[in-house]
Amino acid sequence: MHRHHRETYYVVDEGRILEFEQGQAIARVPTATEQQMAFRFSRFGKKKGLPLSEELRAKLAAAMTTVGQEGDDPDSGAPGTPIPAGFTYLGQFVDHDLTLDRTQVGLGDPVPVEDLVQGRSPALDLDSLYGLGPDHAGSARFYEPDGHLKTGTTLGVPFPPELPPANTDQKGFDLPRAGETVGGTRADQRAPLIPDARNDENLAVGQLHLAFIRFHNRVLDRLAERGVPEHRAFRMARETVIKHYQWILRTDFLPRIVDPEIVERVFTRGRRHFEVPGRSRPGDLPTMPIEFSVAAYRLGHSMVRTAYQWNSVFRVGGPGGIGTLGLLFRFSGTAGNLTPPAPNSPPGDLSDLDDPNAGENLRLPSNWIVDFRRLFDFGEVGRDDLVVPKGEFNLAKRIDTLLVDPLAALPTGTFDGRGRPAPPPIQRNLAFRNLARAGMVELSTGPQLAAQMRIKPLTADQILKGRGGAELDGLTPAERESLVAHTPLWFYILREAEVNERHPGRLTGVGGTLVAEVFHRAMEGSRTSIVKHPGWRPSLPSHRKGAFTMADMLLFAFEDDADLLNPLG
Repeated sequence: MHRHHRETYYVVDEGRILEFEQGQAIARVPTATEQQMAFRFSRFGKKKGLPLSEELRAKLAAAMTTVGQEGDDPDSGAPGTPIPAGFTYLGQFVDHDLTLDRTQVGLGDPVPVEDLVQGRSPALDLDSLYGLGPDHAGSARFYEPDGHLKTGTTLGVPFPPELPPANTDQKGFDLPRAGETVGGTRADQRAPLIPDARNDENLAVGQLHLAFIRFHNRVLDRLAERGVPEHRAFRMARETVIKHYQWILRTDFLPRIVDPEIVERVFTRGRRHFEVPGRSRPGDLPTMPIEFSVAAYRLGHSMVRTAYQWNSVFRVGGPGGIGTLGLLFRFSGTAGNLTPPAPNSPPGDLSDLDDPNAGENLRLPSNWIVDFRRLFDFGEVGRDDLVVPKGEFNLAKRIDTLLVDPLAALPTGTFDGRGRPAPPPIQRNLAFRNLARAGMVELSTGPQLAAQMRIKPLTADQILKGRGGAELDGLTPAERESLVAHTPLWFYILREAEVNERHPGRLTGVGGTLVAEVFHRAMEGSRTSIVKHPGWRPSLPSHRKGAFTMADMLLFAFEDDADLLNPLG
């Protein structure tokens, strides 16, 4: 249950485990040990949904994955409210903090009950970063002896030859990795030493995880400079990091992807729908609704670009050309092999990534270190000196019902299929996988949740036509009727954002409310919580008193040094 690719959900209110293997759904009663160790899912919808036929799911997925090579134009694909592209991958980082076990504790491993709850509950507590802490046998490998989180060293490469930072090893700019001493396959040896290997599925989320490692280490250094004893410093650093992280999500991330009015209402007046205070037992631990995990929070898939102006080497006009999405998969340890494609391989070919022994490199090449100035807008915090030219800044795609076409052919490492027989092509399509998984768990449909939450539903015309999103002209009349009656929740919440007139491209209605309320509950359920302490305010350096944004975090984590934010110049 520790990898979302295995599609295993322990639904507490049904007392059963839902497992999926090779496209088949199996429901079974969990063992006592599994009940203790399992991540806690729940079902928010009061009615189960009727899934679409497989043929209709395949047609819908094909219509959703037709956006071509928009990567050469950084402004394309982002009508409505532009969002810096870094928030796409902050969203993925948060997903891995929220929706499954990060602690990698094996069944039967000894774990104190309080650590079990903290490490396994659906809380925004950065267990994807900390695991169970430096004193736990299962997590100690992520740490240095003094409580700092480990970092790795990139591999100097000869391209481009006139750029010394690319040609030499760069300490602290790669994730820590297992290395050759572990034996096994090359994939085993390049595995990241972090609590959740999903944070190395693509280079963008991997470099963002590394930024949070640096964030923790800087906070720890600050405490040491103030004379805080080492035995107290780690706990204090973790609490500081978690609260500032939650503040970023509350004030900088959520209002960009959800109607700000919904966010403000939920965080000032409380939840109306999900695990509402007073309707559950006091002290109940939070759960994770499968409607959020399987549908609503997959909104970020529509924000992904085909390509990115990644750094001075891999950009339009750069010596390496633009950094395609396929290359971001390639230069990761979990989905890729950290090694350039063979010289004669077709453009975009990722077939070698399916082989766990392919690829020579065990570390990230130095020429692929990110330039964070291209992913986050430092002009928003008054640092115009860190703003790149408009044509070299990356915006996320608008949140809508369209996904870029590379997501129609995922590397098998992204869904735990590396080294196994090749799946049918449709099973590599991310949209199809999302739609199929929802059908497998009989997820409530969008219209069902709109009725349950008493939110004005989308009209048939909005569902079928949208506004600049997936075109469904190829559906038969019967298929159109079926889609309107049983609109998959994921597609529904993306259509809501697409037709949102007040805040185009932001979640609203069912999707916006569910996402905001689950975030609120996940913060409330964390041992360290700004929701439980509403008077708390950020204490670390920032552009404005009482504020703390992702740009502020990166400035602090990288010592306010442009050469660290962008080592390749």
